[in-house]
This record gives sequence, C-alpha cells and structure tokens, in this order.
Amino acid sequence: MSDQAQPSFNIQRIYLKDLSVELPNAPQIFLEQGNPNVDVQLNLNAENVNENGIFEVTVSATVTTKVNDKVLFLVEAKQAGLFEIRNVPEDQLQPIIAIACPQIVYPYLRATVADAINRTGFPPVHLTEVNFQAMYQAQLDQAAQAQGAAGHA
Repeated sequence: MSDQAQPSFNIQRIYLKDLSVELPNAPQIFLEQGNPNVDVQLNLNAENVNENGIFEVTVSATVTTKVNDKVLFLVEAKQAGLFEIRNVPEDQLQPIIAIACPQIVYPYLRATVADAINRTGFPPVHLTEVNFQAMYQAQLDQAAQAQGAAGHA
C-alpha cells in the first residue's frame, strides 16, 4: 500500500450567492409590442477558500432582454458551489475546477434564472446547455496563442 492519500472530490454545498431582477421600464414595458432580443452573458469564477482543499466555484449569468431598444428585464444571478478537492495532481485540478464543478452548479443556475424571469410576469428564458469542456479548451488554446504571440514579439 502507498502512503499517498487517495484523491477525493466532494460537493459540500450548492447555493444561490446573488440574485438581482430589474424591470426598469415597468409598467409601460408590458404594453410594448415586438420580438424580444435576449442577450445572455455567462461567467465562471473559482477561488481557493482555504488550504484544506475547499474551492468555491461560481457560475454567473446576466440576461438582458429588450424590445425596441427598451429593457424588458435584466436578471443577474450567481450560483455557487463549495467543493472539497483533495490529493488531486496539480495538472488534473484545473480541469476539475473549470469543467466538473461548473457542470454541477449550472443546472441550479438555469432553474434560478428561469424562475426569476417567470416571476416578472414574462415567459421564462431557459439558458441553453453549456459545454464547459469546450470552454476550457478554448481558454487553453487562447492562452497558448497569446503566449506564442508574446514569444515572437
């Protein structure tokens, strides 16, 4: 048997960290006619909470919906998770934090956003599925290109 501790990954908690809903043009906006334009911005943040292998991973969404350049509603939500990740090799830690953890948190964010929008009196916006592995790979590729460009400067 090896003295090395076994890798472990545990979900400590999933929670709503922040939620903001604005209808800046209500009640007049309910009378507007036209097709709404929905803009969704997603962000991912991770931080090491303590030296015991506890990480907080936050997935944020900002949903801005307009009709005729007037804001129907603006929803900002941050869904977070606390994860215990121990004895994982350094080269495997970043993919867990950038792929596995957001995949666990994101369905909760989708439900929160849809529910918040539904409560405004408008039909809910259902966020599309996200391929966090593809996002992570794109970030790696972008970083490699930036490093390559800096190396040739």
